[in-house]
Formats: sequence, C-alpha cells, structure tokens
Amino acid sequence: MTSIPSKNLWIRRQQCPCGDWKCYVTYEGDAEETSSAAELVKTEKAASDSMVAPYVGMVFKSDEDAFEYYGNFARKNGFSIRKERSRLSPQLGVYKRDFVCYRSGFAPVKKKSTGEHHRDRKSVRCGCDAKMYLSKEVVDGVSQWFVVQFSNVHNHELLEDDLVRLLPAYRKIHEADQERILLLSKAGFPIHRIVKMLELEKGIQGGQLPFLERDVRNFVQNRKKVVQENDALLTEKRENDTLDLLEACKVTKEADENFVYDFTVVENDKIENIAWSYSNSVHAYNMFGDVVYFDTTYRSLTYGLLFGAWLGIDNHGRTIFFGCVLLQDEMPRTFSWALQTFVRFMSGRFPQIILTDLEPGLRDAIRSELPGTRHVISIWNILSKVPSWFSLPAGSRYAEFKSEFDALYHVESAEEFDLRWNQMVSMFGLSTDKHIGLLFSLRTSWALSYVRGCFLASMATTAYSKSVDAFLKGVFSAQTCLRSFFEQVGISANFQNQVHQEMQGIHLKTCIPIEEHARSILTPFAFEAFQRELLLAMQYATSEMPNGSYVVRHFKKIDGERLVIWIPEEHIHCSCKEFESSGILCRHALRVFVVKNYFQLPDKYYISRWRREISFLLDDDHNTQSIDDEWFQEYHSLTETLFTESATTKERSDYVHRELSKELTRILSEVRNLPETDGVTMDLTFTPTD
Repeated sequence: MTSIPSKNLWIRRQQCPCGDWKCYVTYEGDAEETSSAAELVKTEKAASDSMVAPYVGMVFKSDEDAFEYYGNFARKNGFSIRKERSRLSPQLGVYKRDFVCYRSGFAPVKKKSTGEHHRDRKSVRCGCDAKMYLSKEVVDGVSQWFVVQFSNVHNHELLEDDLVRLLPAYRKIHEADQERILLLSKAGFPIHRIVKMLELEKGIQGGQLPFLERDVRNFVQNRKKVVQENDALLTEKRENDTLDLLEACKVTKEADENFVYDFTVVENDKIENIAWSYSNSVHAYNMFGDVVYFDTTYRSLTYGLLFGAWLGIDNHGRTIFFGCVLLQDEMPRTFSWALQTFVRFMSGRFPQIILTDLEPGLRDAIRSELPGTRHVISIWNILSKVPSWFSLPAGSRYAEFKSEFDALYHVESAEEFDLRWNQMVSMFGLSTDKHIGLLFSLRTSWALSYVRGCFLASMATTAYSKSVDAFLKGVFSAQTCLRSFFEQVGISANFQNQVHQEMQGIHLKTCIPIEEHARSILTPFAFEAFQRELLLAMQYATSEMPNGSYVVRHFKKIDGERLVIWIPEEHIHCSCKEFESSGILCRHALRVFVVKNYFQLPDKYYISRWRREISFLLDDDHNTQSIDDEWFQEYHSLTETLFTESATTKERSDYVHRELSKELTRILSEVRNLPETDGVTMDLTFTPTD
C-alpha cells in the first residue's frame, strides 16, 4: 500500500555551501533541539524511577494510556510487553484489553516445508505469565479503564537497563534521527558511518544509540522502497498543488490589483518556479528597501521546493516582509530569475545591500543581476556552521580555535585580519581545510574589517536573526498543501507588516539636552540605541589635535583609541564607522559634540530611516492629495505632539492610551450615525496611523 506525506513539511537545508554533499552541516537550532530532547529523556527517566507498579483497581482514561504506563513500567523492570487479545461488544465497542509480557505464550509449531530452505529462528516465547488485563466501564457517562488482573511473575531472566533498550519494542528511530539518516544516506555515507556520525552528534559512546546498526539499514532500505512507490503519487500531487497555488495567486490579484506574482514553466506547461508579494510589502520596500535579507535556508520535504523570503527591518526594529519565492533548484540561473522578479516587483528599485547565506549559486546570481548592490554574508549563518566544520579538524583545541575565530572577526583593519588569519591557520594546521579556504575567499563579504562602514540597518545582529526565525516558524507551521501554505504566508506577512506602535515610557537617563532632543525625533528602537551610546560617551576622554580633530579614549582602556575628524558645522567622522554602519552616532562622536557644548545635534545625523514620522503605511505616490489636505496636516501635527508628550512617563502613556481609546470609540460611533452619502465625492485614501 502506497502513501504520501499528509503534511507539507519544511526542514533546514543542510547541504554544505562548499558544494560537497558529504560535508554534513548542523545548525545552532539543532543543538537546542538536541539539548531539549536530552532534558526530556532525563525528565522521563526521573518519572519512571518513581513509577508505581500497576495494581488491581488502578484507573486509566484510555486503554492507550494504560498500555503506555505498563510499557514504561516494563522497561524500568527489564522486559517489554505486547498487546494480546481484545473483546468487542455492540454497546461499548472494545471493552476488554489484555497486555502481556513479550515472552508470554508459546510459538506455534511450524509445518516442515519441502520447498526452499528457511531460517529456523528460535522463538523467545517461554510461557511467561506476567500480564495486565483491563476492563472498560462507563461511570457518569465517562469511559474509564480498570485493571482487573495483574501479575508481575516472570519465568525468565529480566534484563539490565543497558540490555533492555535493545529489545525490539524499544529500538525506535525518532523522526529527527530519521531525517539525519536519510540525509547522510543521500550524501553517500555507508550505514556504519551514519551510525558513527549520529553517535558523535549526540556526544555518546559507541553502541549507546537507542537502535542498532541493522535497524538503520532496514529503515534506509524500507524508505527507498516507499520513495519509489510514492514517486508517481508525489509527482501528481506536486503538479496539482502547484496549479492550486497559481490559482490562489490569480484570485488574490483579482481582489487586490497591487498584489504581484510571476512564474516560470517548463515542458508540458508544468510550473517550475513561482514568486509573489503583497501591496503593503511593496509600500514597505519604498521606505525600508535599502537593506534586504534574502533567506533561503528552508526546503519542503513533500514538494522538494526551496523557499526564499525577502525580509527587511522598519524604523521600529521589526522584521518586515517584502516577498517570497518557491524554486525547483539552487542553480545560478534559477536564483537569477528570482532576483530579477523581485526587482521587478519592487518597481525596478535595487537594494543598496543584500544579506544572504553562503549559498554559492546565489552568490553568482547576485553578481550578475545586482551589480550595483553590495553583497554581505550574514555572520550568524557562518557562526552556525563553525562547530560542524572545525570541531573535528581542531580536535581537542576546538575551544581555543573558536575563541581565536571570534576575536578575529572583530579585528578592525583588513591588513591585520589577513595577517592574523594566516597565523590562525598555521597554528591549528588548517592550511588544506576547504572550509578555511572558502571563508577566506569570501572575507570581503563577512569579516567586520571589510564590511565596517557598510550600512546594515541593525540587521546583522542576533536580535534580528531571532526575529527572522520567529517569522519563518509562523510561515512553516504544518500545511496540508501549497495553497494553505500560500494563505499562511499571507497571514504571517500581513501580521508582520502591520504597525503596532506601542505607547511606552522612554525615560531620560542624563541631563544632556542632546538626549531630550533625540527622544523627540527618533523611534523608541533607534532612541534606545542612541541613548546607550550617549551614556557610554561619558566614559571617554578627548584630546584635541592641532588640526581640530580629536583622539577619543576610554578612561580605563589603554588601546582602542578612536580618531574623530571634526569640521565645524559641516562634518564629523569617527574611525569606528558606527554611524555609517547603523545610522546612529557612536559614543566617540557624541563625546565630541558634548565637549563642543552642543544642545542639539545637526539634523543630518538623524537619518530619515530612524525617525518617528516615517511609516510604510503612508505611500507618497498614493497619498499626495490627502497629505496636502489642511485638516489632515492639523490632525498629523496634533497626534505627533500627543505621542511625543505622552512618551515621557509611563503615567502619561497609560493616561493617553486609556482616554484616546475611549474618545476615538465615541467619535467613530457618531460618524457611523451620520448619513453615508451627501452627494459630494471624497478621495480620502490615507491611513493616518503615523
């Protein structure tokens, strides 16, 4: 009997970016899952240690609960169990269950065969009388199962814990391990190497897996048969679901003319790749499309499709959705089509910066399709691969290597980076390591000394990485088909792109007028970063040079001095290049402004990206007329003043939140009681949420 996956399952792609399928890659998330699983095992073991033996009269909610309980008891005591008999009645359905020791009863006598030779396996059954019998009763309309007989007397030796785990009933390969096994098998690993790899990943000694090598061999062989049997069904399902997805795009386009999508076809008009984006995503890109993160780390197990998501960050530090694509393969030409389509969706506007993984096909496509865009490789995507790449080559010195690698990433000058990199390679004997060679060849795209000063809009941070993961988890909730996946993407994207401006009290932490002025201009997200730099600026001393520039040093640190070039009323530049990287002035430049007795910073140091008034829900092209209306300008001014004044204390914030909600509800009620039309055509297409 053939079967196909009932859900559209998505997993992280684990092919190494060096291009070698045999190079296995693990991720930080995998370690967390392994740790969680280990904790779960500890919890279950602790529970089993305090387990009470079944007894006559013991009550269970269901027969399955009883079987699970008896199975846990059996494992703790050195044996396993099986289901034997059940009895059925028209009124109660199954009303009796018999669970027995796996060695209960005797094997039936086999008739001698004159045909082919069959292995005469010795039966393990020896007539053991250990058992637990259950009976179902309905009490107050609720079904319950009672233990009516129980015996724990065995006529055979019970096994110790290190042997009982090898009984067939307990040799189960969990889903996470199944995925690992299939991946390694596809990469060409022999069975014994797969087992060794799993032991290394789990940090256990040889032979301590909860299954045997022959279980792995049987699983791989059986899965190959299932894949072959299901291939035709999967192909048909993939084609039908892709057509449903295309139909969903057409329906969405009819309902929203600003929705955009495109696709490619191959022979027999089969859909190959498909991409789409929403109207509010295009509007968001107009405001915050300077830096784009293109995530391509997930693939569908069911359809074999690669999922790519274009993401950004708004002025409040929230991840925003620009668009997505489903691709058949990872060839440069496929990625080229995806990038071309995305730029077309965004009215031909190229991003200034694009952040991606180490994917080689994508790197080639970016070079050809986005020649004026700076390509940066996300550092967290590199760090997640470091343990898998270097834990074995570095051996017992891996911790030392990791410390040196982390320090090397923060080196400031490119010359020093190259020098120390070569020293590190020599120190740990990695001169022939292919991953070391790959990282060094791409250093201009990821090493801080090379990308410093490149505006990344605070997207190369751990916080942003976690935000992206949260968004993707919302997208990859289990889906039954591509159409429901499309709907889930729309729900997640709409939720992510909606502005939920929280009223929050932003307290001043200094008496410096610059801080108060910045609070009135910057969003809470940007002001928090600014405030942190301003506080740290107080720990620095300045020394003025003859040319008017300043050397800024921390009061404790001897090294790490910064040069701040000062041109009065025109320009300030710090050698740390923090302003160029994040759009927020660094502590060194702020220290000079304080020394110069500035009460307010020049307006050009509050870039529009981090200002309060920026909102991607207001599109200049669509709302020019409404913004020019006098009454809207008055409304906008009042609300901006209200939000600014209320943000100074929590008491003010709570009061405005409470009273404003009541007042808006009252006005809305009165508006709805007015006539719906008075014969005058109005064009009010704005969304006054700024």
